[in-house]
Amino acid sequence: MTTLTVRDLTATFTGPAGPVRAVDGVSFEIGDGEIIGLVGESGSGKSVTLRSLLRMLRPPGTVSGSVVWNGVDLLALPEAKLRAVRGGEIAMIFQEPMTALNPVLTVFQQIDETLATHTDLSKAARKARAVDLLDLVGIPAATERLDHYPHEFSGGMRQRVMIAIALAGEPRLLLADEPTTALDVTIQDQILKLIVDLRDRLGMSVILVTHDLGVVAQTCSRVAVMYAGRIVESGSVASLFAEPHHPYTRGLLGSVPRPGQERQLLLSIDGTPPSLADMPQGCAFHPRCSFKTEICMAERPPLASIAPGRLVACFHHEAVAAAGLSR
Repeated sequence: MTTLTVRDLTATFTGPAGPVRAVDGVSFEIGDGEIIGLVGESGSGKSVTLRSLLRMLRPPGTVSGSVVWNGVDLLALPEAKLRAVRGGEIAMIFQEPMTALNPVLTVFQQIDETLATHTDLSKAARKARAVDLLDLVGIPAATERLDHYPHEFSGGMRQRVMIAIALAGEPRLLLADEPTTALDVTIQDQILKLIVDLRDRLGMSVILVTHDLGVVAQTCSRVAVMYAGRIVESGSVASLFAEPHHPYTRGLLGSVPRPGQERQLLLSIDGTPPSLADMPQGCAFHPRCSFKTEICMAERPPLASIAPGRLVACFHHEAVAAAGLSR
């Protein structure tokens, strides 16, 4: 069953040089209990996509398109009703807990804000629920730690606190924005396993934003690759990792060492992502692409179906697939 349907989501910021599209016509769906990944380099529009779903952009940012949740378009919902959805039905784990958490409020006060807004529990019941939430995310001595401040926790524990706050409203959809950024690999693995375990236990869906393809392989069933504000390829993790059809996806996958294979030079993607204020004509990736032809520099390729469940925006996707991941 489809939980969320996003169609032509566009986020625009207006500056001195005119409007800039940080998210450009993004469409996808997510079903009950599913984990999908959004991947791409920094600046590709992943985090802005998550914030746009809940209309968390403020002027000069504007959002258009449709985000249908339980038959209701969140982009058309009055602000007062949307507040009941934010943190309640849909919750978000922000990218950096040390800046997302309030340094002058205790952990309990920050969990209690969500509980007071989205539940009818008494103060005593909310405190008991906060202890349960900290236990759920694996924080030891939860009762004693309720009155601690964010700086008294390690990076991994702060991330767990962020997850506890997100779960306080018992959401059906969790938006996880780089939940393992700046954590060492041991803590990263613990956080990812925790998210998957909570998905299994609570039945919620997860949209996971990351630039780490290893994280996607470990946790997601489907993945969408973003570049310059657009989805350029999407499909199941197994099919996309086995045979990428977009040169950008090929470059991302080819830059990751693969165990069990002969040693060989890794692929690299030349150049840097384009400025959103000065996008190239045609395909946004063509200045960095070794498969480009004249049509790529003149026309923007549509995101089209190439197989059941597989979408790609590339005029030469067959040649890209045939090239594989070797140099």
